[in-house]
Amino acid sequence: MKKYEIFLFDADGTLYDYDKAEENALKLMFETCGFAYDADVRAKYREINGQCWKAFEKGELAKEVLTTLRFERLFADMGVVHDAKDFNDKYLFELGKGSFLIDGALEICRAIVASGKQIFIVTNGVASVQEARVKYSSLNPYISDTFVSEEIGFQKPDIRYFNHVFSHIPQIEKDKILLIGDSLSADIAGGNIVGVDTCWFNEAGSPNKTNAKPTYEINRLEGLWKFI
Repeated sequence: MKKYEIFLFDADGTLYDYDKAEENALKLMFETCGFAYDADVRAKYREINGQCWKAFEKGELAKEVLTTLRFERLFADMGVVHDAKDFNDKYLFELGKGSFLIDGALEICRAIVASGKQIFIVTNGVASVQEARVKYSSLNPYISDTFVSEEIGFQKPDIRYFNHVFSHIPQIEKDKILLIGDSLSADIAGGNIVGVDTCWFNEAGSPNKTNAKPTYEINRLEGLWKFI
């Protein structure tokens, strides 16, 4: 089995349990505003949010527009009148507190670093949220650096995003890199474009109906041990 020296991890849905952080932040914000919150509201938000992020990945929507637009659309669907930008700003603050980890994340990161390898986070998330999440989580001591698309100016899967990442990792060799992520459209497609091996973290066992081709596929992070 091929071994790697550099591990590029996506953040949300790969190392961090974004669903749990999202649930906590949304519930708190809706309760604070006095709005009804239930499973239907959560499902509608996730549908709208997913559509917005896909548009962002395609370069069709700026992030500063995305973060407000998703709540504008949600409130319109609910028949609620509220300042979407103010809601989003407070929501992001709460979201940044949610450093919940995917099962096995801490153990695999410890093992990678203990073996003399390096870990970098590559994410399309909101900069303030991602930086807070990394800073205050138990993974922080094991992360060499974090690359956030919002700060770079390009997002995964854009080759310019990855070129920036590679230019900031000394003596990098592409055949020594493994990119791990849960998104076929951002992580795996990005790895295909830039020419590095990829590992699709497919926790739910979903079918791949895209043109993205992962080198490997795992449904638990423990599956990465063989690459260390």
